[in-house]
Amino acid sequence: MIVIAHLSDPHIDDGRRSVERVKAVMDHLEDLPYDLDAVLVTGDIADHALPAEYERARRLFTSRHPLLICPGNHDERAAFRRHLLGRPGTEEPINQVHRTSGAVIVLCDSSVPGKDEGFLEEETLAWLEDTLAGTPAEVPVLVGFHHPPARLQIPFIDAIRQFGAERLAAVAERHPNLVAFLCGHAHTAAATTFAGRPLLVAPGLVSTVRLPWERRSANPDDHVHLDRPPSLAFHVLDDEGGLTTHYRSVVTPAGGTDPGSYGAA
Repeated sequence: MIVIAHLSDPHIDDGRRSVERVKAVMDHLEDLPYDLDAVLVTGDIADHALPAEYERARRLFTSRHPLLICPGNHDERAAFRRHLLGRPGTEEPINQVHRTSGAVIVLCDSSVPGKDEGFLEEETLAWLEDTLAGTPAEVPVLVGFHHPPARLQIPFIDAIRQFGAERLAAVAERHPNLVAFLCGHAHTAAATTFAGRPLLVAPGLVSTVRLPWERRSANPDDHVHLDRPPSLAFHVLDDEGGLTTHYRSVVTPAGGTDPGSYGAA
């Protein structure tokens, strides 16, 4: 059995609220009696892509479990590399792969420098194709990124989703062992399908989006719940190839209601 924790959208800034919420979730994972196969964080790590935010994130995102982090639209590649990953600050896509004893986890960079919407560059698609081609056909693969490549029926999120997704669907069609897609960006726990596979969306650590039928006004400040606790997903791959996702909320010491930057998508 493969168990993966999936976090997204911490939007770490200079306030205590985002830090407390991330710390509560990371402490929850550290306190588990079970060693996870991986912890994934699918983007929008820093709220303003500032060096100090990434340095704070580096201290928060430490774990005894294998940890993979990809950027989102609030991130900036060079600063992400330099201050979070401790690597030279270049502008190429940040793509990563983690191989467990029974599965392969791939994180692709769907960020577009200077824009909120997502797109997988040709370099990233070629790298993904090569990674899938180099994986035995009997080994399941999970592919993650920040932006969902399908509509979630949340208009302002759908307007900045991952575009050019038909190219990704064509890659998936060639590799039946790609079992699911994982993403963030929407600040809501959600599940749909893309390219005939599950598309599983992690809830936001910093806030929870109000769905269109939950909003009481057109005021942008009414987009999100600030009083909901931070949440995460656990994805479980069983020995028969079945995939199950559980969602969990984690209560912060102060309840997580301190006002501050809520990290809009």
